[in-house]
Amino acid sequence: MSYIISYDLGTTGNKATLFKNDGKLLASVFHPYETNYFNINWVEQDPNDWYESVKISTQKLFKLSKINSDDVKVISFSGQMMGIVPIDRNGNPLRPAIIWADQRSITQADRLKKLGDEKVYSITGSRITPTYAGPKISWIKDNEPDVYSNAFKFLFAKDFIIYKLTGIAGTDFSDASLSLIFDIRKKQWSAELAEILNIDIGKLPEVSASTSIVGTVIPSVASELGLSEKTLVVRGAGDGSAATIGAGVFDSCEAYVYLGSSSWISTCTSEPFFDSKARTFNFCYPIPDFYCPTGTMQSGGGSYQWAKNALCQFEEKLAKELNLNVYSIMDDLVDSTNPGAKGLIFLPYLVGERSPHWNVNAKGAFIGLSVTHNKNDMLRAVLEGVSFNLKMILDVFEKSGGYNFKKIRLIGGGAKGRNWRQIIADVFQKPIAVAKFPEEATSIGAAIIGGIGTKIITINDAKNFVKDLCLVEPRSMYFKRYEKMYEVFQKSYYSLLESFDLLAKID
Repeated sequence: MSYIISYDLGTTGNKATLFKNDGKLLASVFHPYETNYFNINWVEQDPNDWYESVKISTQKLFKLSKINSDDVKVISFSGQMMGIVPIDRNGNPLRPAIIWADQRSITQADRLKKLGDEKVYSITGSRITPTYAGPKISWIKDNEPDVYSNAFKFLFAKDFIIYKLTGIAGTDFSDASLSLIFDIRKKQWSAELAEILNIDIGKLPEVSASTSIVGTVIPSVASELGLSEKTLVVRGAGDGSAATIGAGVFDSCEAYVYLGSSSWISTCTSEPFFDSKARTFNFCYPIPDFYCPTGTMQSGGGSYQWAKNALCQFEEKLAKELNLNVYSIMDDLVDSTNPGAKGLIFLPYLVGERSPHWNVNAKGAFIGLSVTHNKNDMLRAVLEGVSFNLKMILDVFEKSGGYNFKKIRLIGGGAKGRNWRQIIADVFQKPIAVAKFPEEATSIGAAIIGGIGTKIITINDAKNFVKDLCLVEPRSMYFKRYEKMYEVFQKSYYSLLESFDLLAKID
């Protein structure tokens, strides 16, 4: 029996997960690290914390599973995307990593506009935004020239760890494709975009497939982590890309919804999808020659978390006393309400919005609130509001892109909510396949990538790694009600556009 270890370098910590090559998940260990917020737009992490987390989680995983390290045939990676860390030739970080949530590079991103929004979208598959890696590298060159000049390479999170393990610099197509300096169809760095951002392409890593074998672990590092020197290292993918295959989406017949702090819809296609209004974006799928058209909303699960913090202090206290999950109690409250929340609508734009509106000034709102509504109705309205916004993204794919998804797969922490998954099924009017391990999709994806890269599994075997908890069927009796509510939801946003802009001007 062969084993695979996958590493998921997330925003809050690293998760090391052990799989058999038949797809069985055996053990998982999470080790946290800190995020430093210097102001609303500056967000950094210490890359050395990433490595320490990988080391500790690996050691704990072997202790927990009691397997022999020689039986681990491959390790593979998933990592937070869009961040960047400059390293010297010894793999030492020259400054903290500027991670995905950082938006300091607005000025640098705006330089790309001289080429034109449409041209940049056609090359990269993405809109111009300071959250991507290219503008962040440009910011370092403008503001920290010594760091830039001393940088051997600029690496993404997973690739920093791989360099520490193997001494080989590189990245994969998926991480590169969310940089704003990568030609998504030619699968190479764009000299034109790099020149506009004043970036030396020689400081960017060589790009290869997610499934490519990088090499083996340096003996001294293998000894430190408890790995075998014979274990192969596969490049892996960015977390969004890994989640797509880990969710069980292998073709364009299906899409998946991720319900985390942010939420998104994504699928797998043989060509990128270029929306005429650029409401969605693209990155590369882990298997070569495929893409992940995606639409991301800023505050999906984050909206429900806000509702918990703002409305459910009593339930939180009760959950602690009874040793329960507060979201289970909130689910019980939603049980007492009917679909449509008695005509109450929630706009989930608590931190602005990306897809489909791309409006930083958008704000959250309850619309239709009256004395007849209570907390339970408000909780349902939040779940429905997020689902309506996801439906708008779904409509971009199906009505503008011509896709017809037969089933929607559901992953992320929000997938555990029985009411939320039923609401999504009812709003979408599509069956929803709920993952058995909804919070492990990126780890599962990284394991699949590692297995395929080393040929210990095939793409057909990969389906054994994806296990469903249940299938939630849509209830046709609520179709008309939700259709009417959805129409009001869409009109409400546009009716409030002027108010959003006026509020943004008030100190």
